[in-house]
Amino acid sequence: MTLAAVQARCEEKANSVLTTPFGPTPLVYKVGGKMFALLGTLDGVETVSLKCDPERSAMLRAAFPAITGGYHLNKDHWNTVRLDGTVPPALIRELVDHAYDLIASKPTKRRRT
Repeated sequence: MTLAAVQARCEEKANSVLTTPFGPTPLVYKVGGKMFALLGTLDGVETVSLKCDPERSAMLRAAFPAITGGYHLNKDHWNTVRLDGTVPPALIRELVDHAYDLIASKPTKRRRT
């Protein structure tokens, strides 16, 4: 799966907003003001960092060498996926959906009060 395909998947999500809070890269997708995906390159390889349930994160890292703890992110809640062709595209699409759902399902401070 390419970085462009991951970006297209992120853009399909309702109320998904593309931001660049850290400069021109990485591209950061947010919903409700909170990040769910960061897209860029690391050591010349296209990558996507995705929010993930901590238990699932550990299982994914054990199963796929291309999935590691989130680069410069909380390693319990974020995975970085190298888009080197070793992780099935269907799984990457599902992980984007999972990351979005984790954030979109949580109420914002405004909605809690």
